[in-house]
Amino acid sequence: MRKDIHPPYGPVVFRDKAAGFAFLTRSTTTSAKTVEWEDGRTYPVIDVEVSSASHPFYTGTARVMDTAGRVERFERRFGKR
Repeated sequence: MRKDIHPPYGPVVFRDKAAGFAFLTRSTTTSAKTVEWEDGRTYPVIDVEVSSASHPFYTGTARVMDTAGRVERFERRFGKR
């Protein structure tokens, strides 16, 4: 790889304030805000709106839409061709 063309890649904490969930990973994004992690070190923190801890698909609270009823209603209204 060529030197000096890629952004720095380092540890960052992503925090979902709505769910009270945070995880440490590596990323090229950074922040001026910092947080002390469980290991005692300080890392930049990125606050996110939705994570796997708060998204309905991952938490099991997602609603399933009834598509069969919609298709039948469309066929009744416009008929099968």
